[in-house]
Amino acid sequence: MSYSYPDEKEPALKKINLTLNEGEFVLLSGVSGCGKTTLLRAIAGLVPDFHGGHLAGAIYLDRIPLTRIPHRQRLLKTGIVFQEAERQLLMNTVEAEIAFALENLGFPPALIKRRIMEVAAALDLTDCLPQATATLSGGQKQKVVLASILAWEPEILLLDEPTSQLDPVAAEQILNSIRRLNEDSGLTVILAEQRLERCFHLADRVLVMKNGAIACDEQSFDKLSHWAVKNETSCLPPVARLFAGCAFSKIPASIKEGRGVLRSLAPQGDFSPSFSAASPGLGNKLDAERSFEQPVVEVEKVWFRYPEGKEVLKDISFNLKAGEFAVLMGPNGAGKSTILKNLNGLLRPGRGKIKICGRDSKGVPVAELANSIAYLSQNPDDYLFLPTVREEVKFSLQYLAGKDDIDSRSDQVLQRFGLCRLAQLNPRDLSSGERQKVALAAVLASEPRVLLLDEPTRGLDYRHKEELGRILLEMQAEGTAILMVSHDVEFVAEYAAKVIFITDGSLLCSGSKYDMLSSSTFYSPQVTKVFRGIAQGIVTLEQAQELLQRILYHRQEAIPRLAGNAGTGEK
Repeated sequence: MSYSYPDEKEPALKKINLTLNEGEFVLLSGVSGCGKTTLLRAIAGLVPDFHGGHLAGAIYLDRIPLTRIPHRQRLLKTGIVFQEAERQLLMNTVEAEIAFALENLGFPPALIKRRIMEVAAALDLTDCLPQATATLSGGQKQKVVLASILAWEPEILLLDEPTSQLDPVAAEQILNSIRRLNEDSGLTVILAEQRLERCFHLADRVLVMKNGAIACDEQSFDKLSHWAVKNETSCLPPVARLFAGCAFSKIPASIKEGRGVLRSLAPQGDFSPSFSAASPGLGNKLDAERSFEQPVVEVEKVWFRYPEGKEVLKDISFNLKAGEFAVLMGPNGAGKSTILKNLNGLLRPGRGKIKICGRDSKGVPVAELANSIAYLSQNPDDYLFLPTVREEVKFSLQYLAGKDDIDSRSDQVLQRFGLCRLAQLNPRDLSSGERQKVALAAVLASEPRVLLLDEPTRGLDYRHKEELGRILLEMQAEGTAILMVSHDVEFVAEYAAKVIFITDGSLLCSGSKYDMLSSSTFYSPQVTKVFRGIAQGIVTLEQAQELLQRILYHRQEAIPRLAGNAGTGEK
């Protein structure tokens, strides 16, 4: 099967031959734009029926050509959750949204009420049922969309990055619920996901896509990991990349297996004191070398409530200085995005004060604040309205930054973000991860003093996250203050310097990423969990690999000494 979108010369899918079995849990992996979303759309029957274009070959569902199955019957069998939850919400309240499809499919009222009760309890949405969908956080919207699909119990569940905006606890809860449905009810699950650390261990089978084709199809993690080491390490989660980077022949698939390998190398008490601390990452080196001046962002006792709602922010106070890279973390609905909107003037505090570059932001127009403070929201589509990627960047340079020599400057921005090959394409035709990069490039073209980012790694694969991290560290070194909302613990651990935890609208605690992440249960990266109780202060993958190599070196040195002391001549 091959498929091309309208007016596109290059096919999005190329000669796909694939059989998926009932009850399988299949993980789709691959870099942004490789065809994962398009494959899910094809299985759901959305291409070419909805998106247009040309499809060659055929797709069969239960050995029947998909084109011969009536839409209603196809819908009962297949449910799909899109990347952008906002596009899938139709009704005003959570309860009405979950009930909508059930009513249209003709379910009896009593069964509809029972299904709503069940899925709301399973996804922790019971208290949100009367709430307006427009007031939900991005993560809550994802949970509502998933609930509305699960409510009619499809046989096949297609998921396109369903946890991209969920906090670690909610993501684990939802993925475990899906796995339980897969095991208990025989639900077939096909999951496209970039944050592999969340779901790799759940899958029965992994498909790696590259340039619209299936590059690898493996049920054995051992075979997959050896293929990935030679071809594409970005399709491995951090714990696997840790051991692959140290040339292990058998690579652990989970934290539990990784800890077992470490214990076998160095049992409890085998570590010298030098193993208990790791060298700081680049972000902390920059912090140590720079003597910060006055804060560029000052938040003093800020309170905020939405109309006819409860207090969303409660007595929030913190500072952000030039060159700081801080991250707001905490559960969905805690008020993190609301803080960003108060900082850039889209919302105004009910009480308290916000200063931007030493100036009270009260009464300052949003357009004027935009000269100093740039904001990228959760949905990149809000920023994309021009016909080409180049024009999006040129617009920011001309109308927001007031820059001269627009053409050469736009070329520099496109090159910095790796967007030159996409410059003449319509940004709305790009993948989710590519649209995210375009929106970020347009925002950063104005060279702001303060950068606010809301879930900027949404839809990005590991390789593109590394590119984003590099760009943010360069901006940090240039003195730009960065405040980011993120549930991507792995990205925060690698690139940020400071973590601020927000819960229920209040500031819970803040400190360096080493203090905050290494002592957390769920908000900690995989390498921290692997070394927990074995060595302290391990947060980044580079630190973990350095320590693991030192352990291997000391073990190799110790074996000849132990054999010599034994005096028996035995191995």
